[in-house]
Amino acid sequence: MKAIIFGVTGQDGSHLADLLVQKDYEVVGVSRRSSVDNTTRIKHLLEHPNFDMMQGDITDAFSVRNVLSEHATVDEIYNLAAQSHVAVSFKQPALTWDITGKGCLNILQSIADLGLDQSRFYQASSSEMFGSSYDINRSQEKYQDENTKFLPQSPYAIAKCAAHYVTRLFREGYGLHASAGILFNHEGPRRGETFVTRKITKWIGDFHRWMKSKDVSVDVLIHTPEDWDRDAEMYIPGRIDRDQNFQFPKLRLGNLEAFRDWGYAGDYVEAMWMMLQQEEPDDYIICTGETHTIREFLDVAFNKVGIEDWSEFVVIDPEFYRPAEVDYLRGDNIKAKSKLGWEPRTTFIELATLMVEADLE
Repeated sequence: MKAIIFGVTGQDGSHLADLLVQKDYEVVGVSRRSSVDNTTRIKHLLEHPNFDMMQGDITDAFSVRNVLSEHATVDEIYNLAAQSHVAVSFKQPALTWDITGKGCLNILQSIADLGLDQSRFYQASSSEMFGSSYDINRSQEKYQDENTKFLPQSPYAIAKCAAHYVTRLFREGYGLHASAGILFNHEGPRRGETFVTRKITKWIGDFHRWMKSKDVSVDVLIHTPEDWDRDAEMYIPGRIDRDQNFQFPKLRLGNLEAFRDWGYAGDYVEAMWMMLQQEEPDDYIICTGETHTIREFLDVAFNKVGIEDWSEFVVIDPEFYRPAEVDYLRGDNIKAKSKLGWEPRTTFIELATLMVEADLE
């Protein structure tokens, strides 16, 4: 079997490449040219005999066509490339549209034009497409499933909706085996450092190393309240002399009350592969079925390093609030469980612990 992964250098792309190589696929990873090394997540695969890297840009239809022409016998094509940061999409909406929305169309149009009818296509859709929309079950619990209407509240979510619908169009209009996974938040040690979960665990790792380098314990910081500058937003004073050597930047976050359905990216890429093994293409919600606040994630993450009250270490910064907030996401994965036989293996606590441990190393 042969697979092409657009966006192979990202979190999901690297996990999927690992999975497919383990299944003895020939994997072609496609990534945009960059003046800096962007292969950190896949360095362990670069010399693997079943893995090949090539340059390509999904915003360029000619580039996409060249990639697919060179590998016309490909069995599976995965589109995991995107400008995937919601906050950035408000500042760079046109770029987000070109990559996240139009990029998907470029791939599907090339598949159709080149007559790659034997190839199966996967589109990475997103729970952000639901925005503030949800349904309510008999227990009066909010949830989102495959039938919940989309109400996107960011340029990123709008672009993802467009890509989702164009995938359905090419499935129904052109007869392509094209499936979309509507993935809820999925995290892990390979998550980008600007995403809130990784931002938290990386800060904890950096802070823990700083304490060790200064030979200062958490107790010194927590149990000397007279030494705290309650109005300080930038630094944590660690000694009464307020020596600059004992200051560390606080963790700056936005809305701590947003609810998210968080799973492990390593589990979720397996669902992507399973979708393309089905006889008929379809769309699936991939999630844990649980929801937790960012505040809860902070509790678990800080507890891992012995800090029960993290309030003195965190600053709420309006800069990190979205213009239009998505307050509640909790998926229903019954379709994926029943039709694919997929379900998550990593719990919320295990996920947060895994990420902290990785950043402590």
